[in-house]
Amino acid sequence: MHAVEFNVEAQDAGARAGTATTAHGAYTTPLFMPVGTRGAIKYLSASDYERVGAQIVLGNTYHLMLRPGSELIQKFGGLGRFAGWDGLTLTDSGGFQVFSLDPKVDDDGVAFKSTYDGSTVRFTPEDAVRVQQELGADIQMVLDQCPPLPSPPDVVRQALERTTAWAGRAKRAHTRGDQALFGIVQGGVSEAMRAESAQRTVEIGFDGYGIGGLSVGETREEMLPALASAIAHLPADRPRYLMGVGDPASLVEAVGLGVDQFDCVMQTRLGRHGTAFTSTGRFQAKAARNAELDEPLDPDCPCDVCARHSRGYIRHLLQVGEPTASRLLSIHNIAWTIDLMEKMRAAIMTGTFDAMRRDVLEVWG
Repeated sequence: MHAVEFNVEAQDAGARAGTATTAHGAYTTPLFMPVGTRGAIKYLSASDYERVGAQIVLGNTYHLMLRPGSELIQKFGGLGRFAGWDGLTLTDSGGFQVFSLDPKVDDDGVAFKSTYDGSTVRFTPEDAVRVQQELGADIQMVLDQCPPLPSPPDVVRQALERTTAWAGRAKRAHTRGDQALFGIVQGGVSEAMRAESAQRTVEIGFDGYGIGGLSVGETREEMLPALASAIAHLPADRPRYLMGVGDPASLVEAVGLGVDQFDCVMQTRLGRHGTAFTSTGRFQAKAARNAELDEPLDPDCPCDVCARHSRGYIRHLLQVGEPTASRLLSIHNIAWTIDLMEKMRAAIMTGTFDAMRRDVLEVWG
């Protein structure tokens, strides 16, 4: 019995459209999940999540366990209730953030300095499970070791071995039947190691499978074969989650290979710096040519920002340093990406996904 039941409703070559049902609600795939690192997507609130069409919002275990603390969030009834969000939540293990801090790593776990007060924090796979059970997300991720790319084969191998061992420990430590636990596949850009990692992670048995350690420095041409190799060994009746990937070209390519869900900070990070996603590619909203344009960021976008505001107005906000510009562009970029995923789902349902894939790559490839 799994904490997530996954039903594939349509398939077009490798691409698939499905519905995943958790203990607290269902979500449809392909799915983009915006990232609320510290319990909020920057410049947005829970009411905004609903307006952009989010189904799952991420929280970051590393940050939330340090501030305000998982025990406090548990007292509020879990991350969703704490943030005023009625939809589903997913917490990553904090592994990626921890490993970006150059921690001391051994087979038991990691030790790192807190970003907030410099104190030393010890973190094990069991700690990651406990903290995420307290955070109460609908889906939690095992602690993994994410090697930078490029890395020598022995470094990638060690990360694979630790990630596999830690996954087994996480599975044994996890006790919440109403919370799904996803394993994570590592292996760098090695097709052989990706296949091995997938097989060994599936042998442990999880509610779904994350594919980590990609889009961390390698090219898309290196990423896709490694991704395909992992997917070939993941069960068809479980959700597949490509972690930290959100550029439109990679999204459509990965969906074509059989990935179901994604997360990325790119949409809000670029939005805060004046860049919008559009059907004709990236758009620099601060450019002088936009000053007199009384037209939306993207006439094909259904979001509230495009319905209400002109390019000229958003350019003005950027020029004068008004934070509202970052908010509007972040809302637009998330909504635009969610709409892109919905269009992919519709194309899979109608058997026209490959034509859509070519259209997206013509603009974004």
